[in-house]
Amino acid sequence: MVETSLGSVRHVPVAPAEAPPRWKSPLLIGVPAVVAVAALVTVWDAGSVQTWRTVMVAIVVQGVPFLVLGTVVSAAIGAFVPERVFTRVLPKNSALAVPVAGVAGAVLPGCECASVPVAGSLMKRGVAPAAALAFLLSAPAINPVVLVATAIAFPGKPEMVLARLLASLATAVVMGWLWVAFGRPEWLRLPKSAGGHGEGGARNPLEEFRRGLQHDFLHAGGFLVVGAAAAATFNVLVPPSVLRIFSDSPWLGVPVLAFLAVILAVCSEADAFVAASLTGFSPTARLAFMVVGPMVDLKLIALQSGAFGRAFALRFSSATFLVAVLASIVIGGTL
Repeated sequence: MVETSLGSVRHVPVAPAEAPPRWKSPLLIGVPAVVAVAALVTVWDAGSVQTWRTVMVAIVVQGVPFLVLGTVVSAAIGAFVPERVFTRVLPKNSALAVPVAGVAGAVLPGCECASVPVAGSLMKRGVAPAAALAFLLSAPAINPVVLVATAIAFPGKPEMVLARLLASLATAVVMGWLWVAFGRPEWLRLPKSAGGHGEGGARNPLEEFRRGLQHDFLHAGGFLVVGAAAAATFNVLVPPSVLRIFSDSPWLGVPVLAFLAVILAVCSEADAFVAASLTGFSPTARLAFMVVGPMVDLKLIALQSGAFGRAFALRFSSATFLVAVLASIVIGGTL
């Protein structure tokens, strides 16, 4: 696959790859990993074990509904939406398609768990990767549910809602443009299509939808569990007193809360309430928490690794973290 200068994707025929071994399935990796972590926490006291279980289950339960939403939308796009729809809606130039896709993220009322399968489906339907990645970042950060939740969490402070909108959208668009300028096709492993018709066979949209839904949900579900287990482990191991050490420093507060957002993996619909509770930190630091969280957290990195490859996830998440922190500092300076 090659991204052309017109923003579309040209598919180059390649030899069919061998099916990956069954042990590489995310569920077959994720479940034993969680069991291993659960065995390790037996050395903790009963209260720590209960906290770990509660946090992990809460993250999974919080994310699964939106993961289902994302996989349903993804399967529906793959089965029912013709490629010509996207070529007509998005500008042909990738650089122009990026801000359009970033703004379009406002229409998907879901968290980051939903955005990954949808972005993968968009790429498979011919959308330029740069535009799909901008959508992936903006959808969980600027949709109406998130903005309303932010307004409720920060009553009487509409500037926090506006700052979150601008910083998140700026991050998504800048990352899309960075992919246009520096991204390489070999860095991005597109999700495999789970079509419902064989080579040369009749197309069955309903069967495509069923297979796509099953494939995407099972594939992403294992990585969601792994990310939730990692976030829960951090919650138990790091006491709150450690964070208070950095709350008085305006310079250290921003990277600390940004890193905390990555580790806690709070759903974007709820992270504003967590940020509002961190009263010891500056408004800019709390803004960074809300901007970074929906774009870079442990469960999202795990989901991106499963959908697009580990090498892509590491590069993309690291760059997104830096851009999101810088955008938060620039826009948060006006608060």
